[in-house]
Amino acid sequence: MIKAIRNISEIKQTIRSCRDKRVNVWFNPGRNKIVRYSGVLSGVYPEIFTVSPDDKTFLGKTTYSYTEILCGEVKISEEKENSVIN
Repeated sequence: MIKAIRNISEIKQTIRSCRDKRVNVWFNPGRNKIVRYSGVLSGVYPEIFTVSPDDKTFLGKTTYSYTEILCGEVKISEEKENSVIN
């Protein structure tokens, strides 16, 4: 069994510290496609977090769960520091 590098509580703390900050988001919607966009991490909730994209083609906010970061489907970094959360 492969041991996880991080756990959910560490990911939640890191996401909470990025609240209301500008972030870059990378996510894998499937079929080896990677989507990247910038936005503001606008909401942090017990099971999910939301990002308000700058791009007008996104309708509203995008929502992700903390397990998507743990599994590597989503990566987030602050725009200034370029420290990737994955």
